[in-house]
Amino acid sequence: MNVLPLKDDSVAAKHTTQFKVVPLRHPWRWTAAGLVAILMLLLTQAVVSNPNLQWPVVASYILNPIILQGLWITVGLTLAIMFFASVIGMIVALMMLSPSKMLSLPAAGFIWWFRGTPALVQLILWYNLSLIFKDITLWLPGLGTIFSIPTNTIMTPLVAAVVALSLHEAGYMAEIIRNGLKSVSRGQTEAALCLGMKPSLLLRRIVIPQAMRVIIPPTGNETINLLKTTSLVSIIAVGDLLYSAQAIYARTFETIPLLLVVTFWYLVVVSIMTVGQSYLERYYSRDEAGHDSAPVGLSRLGLILTMREKWRGAQ
Repeated sequence: MNVLPLKDDSVAAKHTTQFKVVPLRHPWRWTAAGLVAILMLLLTQAVVSNPNLQWPVVASYILNPIILQGLWITVGLTLAIMFFASVIGMIVALMMLSPSKMLSLPAAGFIWWFRGTPALVQLILWYNLSLIFKDITLWLPGLGTIFSIPTNTIMTPLVAAVVALSLHEAGYMAEIIRNGLKSVSRGQTEAALCLGMKPSLLLRRIVIPQAMRVIIPPTGNETINLLKTTSLVSIIAVGDLLYSAQAIYARTFETIPLLLVVTFWYLVVVSIMTVGQSYLERYYSRDEAGHDSAPVGLSRLGLILTMREKWRGAQ
């Protein structure tokens, strides 16, 4: 077939307008979408019209004071445990990155133990700590016993839940934070140290702001997972959301409606946490979203280098 050369742009545009663009058809894609839509409609109809789910009973318990009190305990437990787990995880992660074996080996053993054993087993062990240690005693050489308290006085179900789940979650947070700290280029830390920046200031101003971009996504997932893991505390009679629902349906025998109420509130809290996580990810990844601003750590390091060069020029 002979192809005629186009004289100019107007001729090219004239020939182009003579063709009609027909989109590629995807019949199987539309078929699959239709089947999924039909299945979703059938499932929705089966759930809504099923009298055994007792939706009016579910609606009557949504704002029940006992349920709301359990909800606040669940949220409070999640926040407290995540705070302690993040602090302990940061310390363990820094120990893991230390060149000293006296620090890195105990940190590796901590992660191996608390990440390798089930959360439920740890929870029951801490709850029954009095079977191992009858009293918690502080003894100092030359001074003798400072104080001695029965273990059951301190290790209440709520304290046991916070301690057990904080240590369990710290094993995961230590690995997350360690990977985040290692993601920062070593050249930046070496440049900051050459400028005389102290290691503590280097960590706060250069390393952590950049590592947060890697730390935030898995930390958000761990927080959501921890929210659901707190339901284990009902085993040791902590009045969380699940335990509150169990206390109600043990009297009324309305098991399914109360479990649906628990599911509803978990979904609500998880949805709110997911939105918060997305905002944090967007904030710490704003340099990847097409913004002109550099990462926090890079901008600060650049400012330090610029001031250093000006100072040398002034001399």
